[in-house]
Amino acid sequence: MSINSRARRAIAAASGAALVASTASACFAEPSAMPTVRDFLIAWQVGNYKAAANLTTGADRRQVEQALGQVRAQLDAASMRLELGTPVRSGEKTAEAITKKGDTAEAKFSVKFDLGENGQPWTYSSGMRLKRIGGKWKVVWDTSIIHRQLRNGHRLAVVSTVAPRGQIYNATNRSLLSQVPAVVAGVYPGQLADPKKTLDRLARVTRQDGGQRLDVERLLGRVRSAPPEKFLSLLTLQQQQNQALIQRLRSDVPGLHVQLRRLPIGSVAAPEVIGTLGPATADRLQQVGAPYQPGDTIGINGLQLSQQRRLAGTPTVQVVAQDPQGRDTQTLASWQGVEPKPIRTTLNNRLQENAERTLADLRFPASLVAIQSSTGAVQAVSNRGTDGRNAAFEAEYPPGLAFGIVSAEALLRNGMTDAAKTECPATVNVGGQTFQNPGPPRNQQSFQQNFGASCATTLAGLSTRVSAASLAQSVERFGFGKDWGLGLSAFTGSVPTPANDAEKAATMIGQGRVRMSPLAMAAVAAAVDAGLWRPPYLVADPPRGPEAPQSQALDAAVVDGLTKLMRRSVFSGTAKDAKVSVTGAVYGVVATVDYQDKGQNKTVSWFVGAREGTAFAIAIEGRTNAAKVAASFLRGGTPSRTTTPTQPPNGQPTNPTRPPNGTPTGTPTGTSPTQPR
Repeated sequence: MSINSRARRAIAAASGAALVASTASACFAEPSAMPTVRDFLIAWQVGNYKAAANLTTGADRRQVEQALGQVRAQLDAASMRLELGTPVRSGEKTAEAITKKGDTAEAKFSVKFDLGENGQPWTYSSGMRLKRIGGKWKVVWDTSIIHRQLRNGHRLAVVSTVAPRGQIYNATNRSLLSQVPAVVAGVYPGQLADPKKTLDRLARVTRQDGGQRLDVERLLGRVRSAPPEKFLSLLTLQQQQNQALIQRLRSDVPGLHVQLRRLPIGSVAAPEVIGTLGPATADRLQQVGAPYQPGDTIGINGLQLSQQRRLAGTPTVQVVAQDPQGRDTQTLASWQGVEPKPIRTTLNNRLQENAERTLADLRFPASLVAIQSSTGAVQAVSNRGTDGRNAAFEAEYPPGLAFGIVSAEALLRNGMTDAAKTECPATVNVGGQTFQNPGPPRNQQSFQQNFGASCATTLAGLSTRVSAASLAQSVERFGFGKDWGLGLSAFTGSVPTPANDAEKAATMIGQGRVRMSPLAMAAVAAAVDAGLWRPPYLVADPPRGPEAPQSQALDAAVVDGLTKLMRRSVFSGTAKDAKVSVTGAVYGVVATVDYQDKGQNKTVSWFVGAREGTAFAIAIEGRTNAAKVAASFLRGGTPSRTTTPTQPPNGQPTNPTRPPNGTPTGTPTGTSPTQPR
């Protein structure tokens, strides 16, 4: 964080007091020249440049005053500390700070600059010559007092060199970034008639365009410390998305230069996951921290933001001496930066393309997440109509009966079986609250059949068989509400502990205060598919940190029961459209939930399921057949070849494929294709 001018003055004053203390003991060693040396160093340190100049032999006192006063600005230093004498290494003898020879003397002192965001503290030794004139000691003015290697007429400058940003790859090392037309807006500091006026106008124009606040004070410090004759980038913008802003920058900001370039800052897939780059505004700098500064181009969302330090590395910083023409004459100090590193994600090219094709033509905002069940690797993330938000990871929807998978896990673990006889009335009262079935009531049937038919009153009524503690154990088993260490912002679900039987029943049917993201529900489907809940991961390297929750094994008998329930839903229940023109064994559930969000009536339609080792969840912000959308995804994002599944007289799907256990596709395990339970 930068230090404002008032804070810098306070630091300087405090440092001046420290300087007085450090020099007091030396007064006895050199009483005649010491007061001049001491007063000069204190005046320079606390910013009283006129007083310091008056203690010198400089013919042009204003020129001396200006030279001393510009040092901090040229370095954009947060503070400066001067101390008489030079640092002493261990085992060495203390050298005299001031040596006198007749009417001349030499004084040694050390300089320490806090360069703030520009780098580590810079400490070096310097010195000055003194001459007694008319009985008074004067500092013989020379620019080398500022730094021994600085010549008269030369200045200091800070040069930051940034390496090319790291690539972002998919699972097969294919780059997910694309070269796009971009505009780099910046200035030549030495050509600005009024740097503050230019930067104030730049901040005003970008703010009017809806951008975040630029820190003008910090940006001004960087402009003043940059080499005067070299181009300094202040903003990098994708050209297509910022045409109006670019035009205003050209016309309304005096001294601003605009350069057209092609930069690898676009995304070829999953743009909400990959993220974008933008200017380092004040708010964004609070997120990423030092050493990034105003004028830098940093990640503003997605992996570009969350992995900023890895993708960008840190700049190499040099303090250089420059001649009046702006040419670097020598490097006075240097701090090596950290090289950027690439990131390899787990995204699968084929599944990602399928997901994007699937959602492309939907008329509602929608999100899809696919996970490799056996590993937890996120293989596809797609968002449509979400205004740049990664709703697939971050949305907080009520899951409705899609949460029934979790509720069924609790029931099966407590002795329920998929074949148990259950009721599906039109309404059921639990704890004084009435729950209504979205469909017609049904005669007494097996739990598998009522689950497949999305009977809400069945699950609500069965909530009395599960204690709140047992339900909490199931919630724990699926990792809801924990930090999964994805390396990207994600909502991992919220299932508040029910306070009474009515709230517990509402929780069982995914209503009340239960909220889920598509990512969290895809992880549920993956757990059933693999028999083991794993925290999903997106960044393949480095491996997930130790803060991520451990995997949780599900009971084998419970997994078998859950698989039957979800296959029933697809075989002959409410999710049956998920198998239209689809090969392979598909199982899953659907749900349509009406709810209120900030006073607005909303609807979300879900499909949560799996096929052949790929688990996925789809959430669509509108009333639609999510099972059909799921089928499209499983077909590779292509439209259906038939509007309804073709069934032979006995109800078995045409062209069934047989999984390893020999069960026809779409038929719940352990049931007869002609007489499903």
